[in-house]
Amino acid sequence: MSNAEHWENVYRGKAIDRVSWYQAQADLSLALIRQTGLAPEAARIIDVGAGASVLADNLIEAGYRHLTVLDIAAPPLALSKARLGERAGLVDWRVGDVTTVDLPESGFDIWHDRAVFHFLTREEDRRRYVAQVWRAVRPGGFVIVATFGPNGPTQCSNLDVCRYAPETLHGEFGAGYELVSHRTELHATPAGKDQEFVYCFCRRNA
Repeated sequence: MSNAEHWENVYRGKAIDRVSWYQAQADLSLALIRQTGLAPEAARIIDVGAGASVLADNLIEAGYRHLTVLDIAAPPLALSKARLGERAGLVDWRVGDVTTVDLPESGFDIWHDRAVFHFLTREEDRRRYVAQVWRAVRPGGFVIVATFGPNGPTQCSNLDVCRYAPETLHGEFGAGYELVSHRTELHATPAGKDQEFVYCFCRRNA
């Protein structure tokens, strides 16, 4: 089964508010995006592996207008489009694997990823991901990546994951990225379990 088929089955098998990573509001992600200081009307943002996240809703409500949402599976994007209604036209929706999809060179000011990178258990996939970030984020742009922390789960959706401390996660991206800050979040799943997430907020060297 391909990765795309796996995630299509996940979203077809569960209501969106029952998947473990569900958030009613993407508060921490939105706060970190605001921390960049970029003007909402100008900032070009990509949310990779977004699924049916409400981050797009939150960003639109906050005045951001240059949004790209990427996921490997089409069903969750369809859910987000339906939820947003007419506002869905404000988003560039893309289906593709983040490690191989064609992204514009220096096309984004902010790269956001909550819970994709930790699924890349093979070094070659992580290298391809980082290469995509180097290509797609402009010099001086920002990268926000959240993964399971050292005390987080070892599996998610029947797949193995990598867990990261902030320094280890930052190290995956190399010396070209300054670690501006990091945050730890205890995410409460719909099943009532706590999951430790680590958010790294980096800036690409100009």
